[in-house]
Formats: sequence, structure tokens, C-alpha cells
Amino acid sequence: MMPLWLQHLLEFLNFSKYGVVFVGCIVEGPVVMLASGFLLRLGQFNFVPLYFSLMAGDFVADLGWYAVGRFGARKLINRFGHYFNITPKVIDKIEKRFQKYQDKILFISKITMGFGFALATLIVAGMLHVPFKRYAILNFLGGFIWTAFLLVVGYFFGNIYDSLIGPLKPAFAVACIGLVIYGLWAINRYLVKKELIDT
Repeated sequence: MMPLWLQHLLEFLNFSKYGVVFVGCIVEGPVVMLASGFLLRLGQFNFVPLYFSLMAGDFVADLGWYAVGRFGARKLINRFGHYFNITPKVIDKIEKRFQKYQDKILFISKITMGFGFALATLIVAGMLHVPFKRYAILNFLGGFIWTAFLLVVGYFFGNIYDSLIGPLKPAFAVACIGLVIYGLWAINRYLVKKELIDT
């Protein structure tokens, strides 16, 4: 028979996994969303609390970047921006586009990885004092679609994993993680280069 303390520990871990997903999504949303879809297929999560944990974490992260833009982004950009492809040149470009297409940029950026400038777009929204209510609504709606899409992709990988047998399973899981991380990095890099060339 399982010791009572161990039973309580397992119950706590089972309950707190949604909190872990929430925090993970604040730090690295796309990767956590894909991994969550994978684990959802394997029966490790319930869909509704998982979906809203991911949505909440991603939303909190977006609010954080808005706050960075609203309260003193220039100094941070000049010092650390190049680490995130957020240079003064990029900021100037997005600022010009915001003058005409503010709402469209916020929504489309959310469902397209920001065309390579996701963080810069969120920060510029804060810098230009986009009304908070509008910013929050557009990001929430875009996040609703983006989260669902990545969960479906992760679920698809989980389907493939579940059909494999023996040592192929862990090898596939490792390959998926590597492929997803590389894919997101490559897409982001390509979009950044394309946008800068077209400037």
C-alpha cells in the first residue's frame, strides 16, 4: 500500500502541473504550448484547465512586455535589445506601421509570431501608449487562436508518438523537442531577415 505522504505528494503534483504550465508559458509560450498538446494526447492533462492555464500564462507575459514598453523601454532597448532582435531600427519601423494599422498589427502579430518581431511589437504598443483595454482584448483574442493552433500541432505529434513501439518512442520524443525548438528559431530568424531586407 502506498504511504499516505507519497499519495498526498502525487496528488499535489497532479494538481500543480497546471501551475507549472502557467509559469512555463510566461517564460517560453510556444514551446510549452506544443509540449502541452503532446502531453494532452498522452492523457497527462485535462483539456479545459490546460487550455486556460496556457492562455493565462501567455496573456500575463504579453502584459509584462506592454509594461516594459510603457515604463522606460528606451533605456532597456539600447542596452539589451539586440539580444532579442529589438534594435532602434526595428522599433522605428514598427512605430511607423502602428500609426496606420495599430489594431491589425497587434492581432495578426499574435497569431503569426509577430512576423519575427513579436516582442518588439508588444513593447512598441506600450511605448505608444496603446489603450490598455484595447491591447488586452486584441492580445486575448489572438492568443485564443494561437494557443489552440499550437495545442493541435502538439497533439498531432502525440498521436504519432502513441503509435510507435519500443525504443522508437523516446527517440521520437527527443527528435520532436529538438525539431520544434529549431523550427521556431528558424522561422523567427527567417521572418526577421525578410522584414529587414524589405525595409
